[in-house]
Amino acid sequence: MVSLVTPAGEIGMQAPEFELPGVDGRRYRLADCMGERGLLVMFICNHCPYVKAIEDRIIRDARELAEHGISSVAISANDPADYPEDSFENMARRAREKDYPFPYLFDETQSVAKAYGAVCTPDFFGFNAQYQLQYRGRLDASRKETAPDAPRDLFEAMLQVARTGRGPETQWPSMGCSIKWRSEHA
Repeated sequence: MVSLVTPAGEIGMQAPEFELPGVDGRRYRLADCMGERGLLVMFICNHCPYVKAIEDRIIRDARELAEHGISSVAISANDPADYPEDSFENMARRAREKDYPFPYLFDETQSVAKAYGAVCTPDFFGFNAQYQLQYRGRLDASRKETAPDAPRDLFEAMLQVARTGRGPETQWPSMGCSIKWRSEHA
């Protein structure tokens, strides 16, 4: 496992388009996922210990952000040939078990992860209603350990986006496992 830290986000970058299959049997485009006041795009996977440590808080925050007009979508881009736990079938099982309140999409070609510049799981991208990047940072100060009392950096940033259309000036990078690129992408 290679741990990486996300680079600073290009604030104002337009959200790259996508059309991906969801574990619920539907196909989703970027516009299908957008909320009234913004969208949180999360690159996650099933096997990553960093994601597992914060998964319940991701779910909690996504539910609460929806009340403020911010929708969420999760995308897995890992190569399931090398990481079977991240297969589409296992993604569907995980989403059912945890009752994900957001679409969970599979980026089989890894082109969407590349377009966003995603480097690790978890990797968070917060967009305003005009599809402009306003947050690229961490959920909170936790890493692989659970830190339930850590300040809610991502949640507070996305509330600010919901209220003002702009993210905070200070943002801390996310940290996680490297995306498991297929050999032709490595």
